[in-house]
Amino acid sequence: MAHHLPKLTCHALLLASASAIAQNNTVLVTSPAAQQVSGFENLSLREAPFSATNIDNATLRDLGAQRISDALRLDSSVTDSYNSPAYWDILSVRGFTLDNRYNYRREGLPISAETMIPMDNKERIELFKGTSGIQAGTSAPGGLANYVVKRPPNAAETGSRSLTVSYGNGNNSSVALDLGGRFGDNNALGYRVNAAYEDLNPYVQNAKGHRQLLALAMDWRISSNTRLEWEVESSNRQQMGVNAASITGNTLPSPVYGQNNFSKQSWSVPGVFDGLTGSMRLKQKLENGWLWTTQVGAQRLKTDDRLSYAYGCYAEGNYDRFCSDKTFDLYDYRSENERRINDALQTELTGQVQLAGLQHDVSFSWLRQRQIDKLSPMQAYNWAGTGSLSGVSDSAAAPEPYDLNTNRQEYSTEISAKDRIHVNQFADLWLGLRASHIQRDSQRTDGSRATHDDRTITTPWLAFSHKLPFNTTSYASYGQGVEAQVTPNRSRYTNAGVALPSAKSTQKELGFKGAQGAWLWNAALFDITRPVWGDQGLCEEANSCTRKLDGVAAHKGVELGMGYRSTQWKLDTAATWLNAKRADAVIDPSQNGQRPLNVPSLVVRAAAEYRWAHIPGLRTSVRLSHEGQRDLMEGGVMTLPAWTTADLAAHYSTKVAGQDADWTLALENVTNRAYWRESPKQFGHYYLYAGAPRNLRLTVRTLF
Repeated sequence: MAHHLPKLTCHALLLASASAIAQNNTVLVTSPAAQQVSGFENLSLREAPFSATNIDNATLRDLGAQRISDALRLDSSVTDSYNSPAYWDILSVRGFTLDNRYNYRREGLPISAETMIPMDNKERIELFKGTSGIQAGTSAPGGLANYVVKRPPNAAETGSRSLTVSYGNGNNSSVALDLGGRFGDNNALGYRVNAAYEDLNPYVQNAKGHRQLLALAMDWRISSNTRLEWEVESSNRQQMGVNAASITGNTLPSPVYGQNNFSKQSWSVPGVFDGLTGSMRLKQKLENGWLWTTQVGAQRLKTDDRLSYAYGCYAEGNYDRFCSDKTFDLYDYRSENERRINDALQTELTGQVQLAGLQHDVSFSWLRQRQIDKLSPMQAYNWAGTGSLSGVSDSAAAPEPYDLNTNRQEYSTEISAKDRIHVNQFADLWLGLRASHIQRDSQRTDGSRATHDDRTITTPWLAFSHKLPFNTTSYASYGQGVEAQVTPNRSRYTNAGVALPSAKSTQKELGFKGAQGAWLWNAALFDITRPVWGDQGLCEEANSCTRKLDGVAAHKGVELGMGYRSTQWKLDTAATWLNAKRADAVIDPSQNGQRPLNVPSLVVRAAAEYRWAHIPGLRTSVRLSHEGQRDLMEGGVMTLPAWTTADLAAHYSTKVAGQDADWTLALENVTNRAYWRESPKQFGHYYLYAGAPRNLRLTVRTLF
């Protein structure tokens, strides 16, 4: 395949669909999500030999989720990892930060998550937990997240329309429209339109902005064996950036400071995130139950990345924290017109064969992808004065672009095969292998410091599952993931520009999951080992250090979950205990045994919902979230205290003027606890993000 996939895919999808929408007015009520994840469409999660989470649309609505971090806060294996309220989501799964370039999918195709991705047109969020080599060529261990968009209704559904208005989480206010239906001969054509607008005025003061979304999904049932699906979404978000706080000298400041955008200046300008993303898919049923699927995806992102950036304390000689008097150095950061291009083409064949008297469910896939980051020639990162946590500052705009940017180009080809062997009626053997060829180049925008990487890697996966009494499935699995890195082409390195050995992470997992009557349960023990790169030497002058693999990050843990369902009650609880440590480090042996920063050892999520029999349509719920103590500084010199929050909500379904309506009144952080939510170390600096104070949210969804 040629390097260049069609650049106008998204625009073509939109134009091809626009005229058809106006021909019919029937629409769809969102249906429950299938309990599966992409790549394993015919497999119930209850039978899957891996851990996964599926957040359906009804749950997303109840949560008022506006970003993926809102949805995945229900999962005890997920925490924040430098997750700003006004920037793209950065998440940690099982203690490993997901890579926004490689660990995210939309409709099963790779995308860049280095942008703000709206949720209004998303049907569900899938999270594949564990080493992700079975689903991706190169990626960070921990997990793989997939966005699934809302689809047109099935032919048998009559459809509906919904209008949602919401106010809360500070003073945010939004309106969203959801339309879907079918038309044409035998209802062969279907559509789903989502439009949304929100004024952003969150609990963080001085962080106003707005966002908007227009999305379209269509399908054409050409015949009983052939279906064509396509979807496209266009989004824009403009919002004033929010800087994290930091320790002040050797002191942990009050979390109250985190509720004010203290680094905003009179000259500050908002960040802008534009996105156009689309995909098209042809599904063809073949003889003997085989299915051939080919899909193409395209993503075009434009970002004006801007922030009045608080960093370090020159006055005290500390560049990893704020000053002891709560002041800091302030920088004017502006990287305008960042362009990110992602294209993917995938074809897959799935079916069943009989070999040696055993049934094999097999899948063969080929994927070609390109990722191009094309940034403006220069960016601004200039000292602009000083500021303080109290908001008092002495600064002036310094927007002149003096620093070079870095452009990247990547082309990859992946071939994968999966085989589920039905050993007998109780046992299955699962085999998977993925071979990936990657070509990566990077260079500064003046052509200097160029690097090149060209390698082929393979990632195997093996699992065995067995059905036990009481509708329980047990499984054991082993898998690998890969990350690739090139030493920066800088004079300080003795191996400048050299491609380093592939860093293969491994995961071993033992799990149980099942359901009996009203009860559901799951348990998983996992052991993930990830190689770590380090710099040996001073790195202060030419040829003074060498980048090399240096030991591993070893994360061992237990995940437990239990649920209960009855006519009136819905109960869920989940807990993750994580023992994460550095091991086998040679460059600095003192790191061995240390926990990673910003990773709690215990996370507990719990929720209870009660449906009132004497008040039809009324549901009330409570949700608890607990994250244990985490290290803020290396060696536990300073720690972030554990925190627990409680949220309440009431949902009432009734009729207003003859139309069905769903009302939601939610109160988050009921006790109004002030706490630091996370403590990431980013760009060599210790940072703090505060949790949200008590917030009220009112949402009304009308079906008409």
